[in-house]
Formats: sequence, C-alpha cells, structure tokens
Amino acid sequence: MAETSEVTARDSLRRVLANRNLRRVQLAFFGSVTGDWAYATALTVWAYTQGGAAAVGAFTAARFVAMAVAGPLGAAVADKVSRKSFMIVTDLVRAGMVSGAAVIVAVDGPAFLVYGLGVLTAMVGAPFRSAQAGLIPKLVNRPDELTASNAVAANLENIATFAGPALGALLVGLYDVEPVFWLNVATYLWSFALVVSIRVPDEASDDATNGEPEDEEEGFLTTITAGFSTVARDGDLRTVSLLAAAQGFVWGALTVFMVIIAIEMLETGPAGVGYLDAVMGGAVTIGGVIVLSRVAKGRLGQDMAIGVLGWALPLIVLAVFPSPVTAIAALAIIGLADPWVNLGFETIPQRISPENVISRVYGAVESALIGAMALGAVTAPILIRWIGFEESMAVVGVLVAAYTLTTLRRMRRLDARLTEPTSLPLLRSIPLFAPLSPSTLETLAHQLTPVSVSAGHRILLEGEASDRFYVIASGTVEVSHDDRLLRTESAGDFFGEIGLLRDVPRTATVTAVTDTELFALERHDFLTAVTGVGEARQAAEEVVSRRLAV
Repeated sequence: MAETSEVTARDSLRRVLANRNLRRVQLAFFGSVTGDWAYATALTVWAYTQGGAAAVGAFTAARFVAMAVAGPLGAAVADKVSRKSFMIVTDLVRAGMVSGAAVIVAVDGPAFLVYGLGVLTAMVGAPFRSAQAGLIPKLVNRPDELTASNAVAANLENIATFAGPALGALLVGLYDVEPVFWLNVATYLWSFALVVSIRVPDEASDDATNGEPEDEEEGFLTTITAGFSTVARDGDLRTVSLLAAAQGFVWGALTVFMVIIAIEMLETGPAGVGYLDAVMGGAVTIGGVIVLSRVAKGRLGQDMAIGVLGWALPLIVLAVFPSPVTAIAALAIIGLADPWVNLGFETIPQRISPENVISRVYGAVESALIGAMALGAVTAPILIRWIGFEESMAVVGVLVAAYTLTTLRRMRRLDARLTEPTSLPLLRSIPLFAPLSPSTLETLAHQLTPVSVSAGHRILLEGEASDRFYVIASGTVEVSHDDRLLRTESAGDFFGEIGLLRDVPRTATVTAVTDTELFALERHDFLTAVTGVGEARQAAEEVVSRRLAV
C-alpha cells in the first residue's frame, strides 16, 4: 500500500510539473511566499526594536485586519479584470512599497511610514491568492490536474512557511533588516517575471470579464458581495466555508493554548512555543506528502471534514490526558491533518464556483477562515478565565468536532458532485466547447439532462420556441427544413444551437431515426458558457453561419 501511495504522489507532482503554465505559477507562488515570510519576520524584529512587544502586537493586529478587509474587495477587482494582469500589477506595486520601506529604514526615516507601508503591502497582497485561485482553473487540462496542482501548492507553502522565517532571521542576525526587505523585493520581481510568461487560453477574453458576459446593472455592493452571496446560495460552498471557519476557530484558540502548553505543561518557557511550532511544521510537511498520494481518490469533501476532526479531537484528548507526551502527540496529529483541510479549502471553490466569481468565492471562504481565527484567539482567554485551561480545550474541541460530524453526509455527497461526469468526454469532443476551461466544461457536464427518445419521435419542431441545446450520446437523427432533409447526425453531433444563439424560433425539425439517447442543456447554461468566451463564441458563430448557408 505504501508503495502505491508513493507512486501516486510522484505522479501527481509529475503531472503538475509537466504543465508549463502551472509550473510557472507554482514557482512564482513559492518565491513570493518565501519572501513574504522573511519580510514579516524582519518587520517583527524591527518593530520590536522600535517599540517593544506592544508595537509588535499592534502592528500585527493592524496587518491582519487590513488583510481581512482588503481580501474580498481585491478579489472583486480580480474577477472583473484579467487575473493574470491583476497578479502582475500586485507584484510590481508590492515591490515598490517594500523598496520604499527599505530606503526609509536605511536612512532612519519616520517609523510610521515603515508601519504604513507594511500594512499597505499586506492589503495589496491579500487578494493575490484569490486571483491565483481564479487563474489556475484556466491553466489545467483536467479537473484532477487542478487538485494535484493545489496539493503541490500546499506542500510548497509548507516549505515556504518554515524556510521564509528561517532565512529572514538568519539575514537579520548576520546583517540587518534592510537586506531582508530587498530579498522580498527580489521575490516579487521573480514572481512578476514568471507570471508575465504564463500563457492563458483565450487571453483576450480573460482581459475583459474572465469569460463571462458583464452585467451592466451590477452595482458596487453586488460586485463586492458576489462571493459571499454565491457561498450563501450553494449549500456545499456554505458547508466548506463553515468547515474552514471551524478549523480557523481552533487555530486561533490554539495560538493561545500553545503558550500555556509551553509554559505550564512542558515547563520550557515562551521559547517552547517555537519547539511546538517545529513539531507541527514537520507533521504538516508529512501530511502534505500523504495528501499528494490521495489526489486520485476523489474524496476532497470527506477528507476536508476528516482534517477538521484532526484539529478538534486532539484538543479533547489533551484536555482529558494533559501531559508533555500527549501535547506533542496532539500537535503532531493537528499538523498531519492541516493539509487535508487546506486541499479541500483550496480546490472545492475552484471546482464548483461559477468561473466569473471564483476569486470572490475564494476570498469569501478565506475571510471566514481569518475571521474565525480572530474569534478563536479572542474567545480562548475568556474561556480560560471562566472555566479553566483544560476545560477550555475540551469545549473548543467538542464544539468543532460535533459540528464537523454533522457535515460528513453532505461532504460525501459533495464528493459525488466533484466526480467527473460520464458525459464529460462527450462534451470535450465537441469543437464548439473546445475553448472552454476544464472547470467550465465540468460544470456544463453536471448541468446536462439525459433525454431518451424512440424512433420516429420529433425532438424539435420548426417554428417552436428555442429552449435547449442537445448532444447526441447514441442513435441517429434527421434534421430537415420545409420537409427538405438537411443532414443526418449521430453520436457526438449536436443541434439546437441556432435558435439559442440568434434568439429566434427553431429553424429546423429534428426527428429520431432510431432509438436515441441525448443530453440536453438549458438555454441559460448554454449561452452563459458559449457566449462568455471569445473563442467559443467565434466557433459557435462559424457553426451557425455554415449551417444556415445550407
């Protein structure tokens, strides 16, 4: 079994690295995240030298609040413009801001400017991940490649989370904070160069409204809240968001619990928090490799729920059996579970969100996570003063575990929704849909309705209202106009597009010659997919012109 998992993990990594565009996105992401962590470490050290622990706390809180606010706002912009261009501009703006901060520190300029630039840099960078989440589905060839890409990204982020602070601390110790600032500038320029070289399919359409017709009546409030409203309408997205929040709540509370575990349970003092972080970090890396081996199993929803349980249950055990050994084991299990949550959190919104709001949906789910982290960090001290330390861990663990158990059935159903539909290869074979992204094609495949007709049945009647597009799965049909046979179609062919695209009644009658199996796509779903992408719209118009000329 271990050997099979290893091969699967290797195959997942190979699949991502073989895709030129995905490879460049991942390398850009890894470089900038490493630089971000190094920069954050240097800023923290600099803030401590300026104003002590109070300055560190105030500055850190300001950055997180700014990121929580800016994330959804920036994601709304990313969904309305080219996501690639958004990422490019973000890299350049952040490089300029950090360069300014480095110069100010070097000349011993006003501290408030460094703080201000640090907060602004965090605000500008907050929606970068959301834009990337919306771009990646356009770069993959298959849905499972998207999952593999996110699994690889999670592992790279795990490495960056430890390499960045270590590199930042090393450079600050050897030199000063300014070299770390310039290192971060270099990583932004590295990311910029890689993102510029990415080729996005149908990039001209991406430069407009990310492949969807723009709604001229959509107001500012509707635009910025679209991600939250999409999550609210979709029960699966809502559950994913709440599970992310559940993990965030434990995470926020754990930041408080870990200090007490280090000081009172391990008796190592505040330095023990670093040791505990190292235990979790090592376990997260191992968990990331395990997740890579599960990419092909198709259990994103179920695995995400299990991962949240992996955060909650160890707290209950630690509350019941408090000891140094239990503490280390509990944190190791939490570390192993973290990538299971992250893969679902990263991938599920990309798979089931409408393409034109992917970035905003991702931003909404991320906001739920960040907000819950803040709530957990605020709630933990109150609980500790009210009922005690062990009891507080038990309450947090029980509440989150109880909620997560109620989601298991829905998350299993979600996995069925994420399973590749049997009709997807048929859609892929139709030239009309060739320009569409894999995520859009998968969504269309889920929207298809099977229709069975017997020989002699009239499927469409000339002059009637145009309401559906049809694809032939098996059987043969005849297409006629004014009792004149125009053509015969069989498996893999399609009909019904002319009336939908031109918004006119049916221009021909379609009759089944044999017993025929069809897939039907409703008018709105067909038009949204085809008319929103430039190359698909052009291909559709060419088909219409060719058929009308007969």
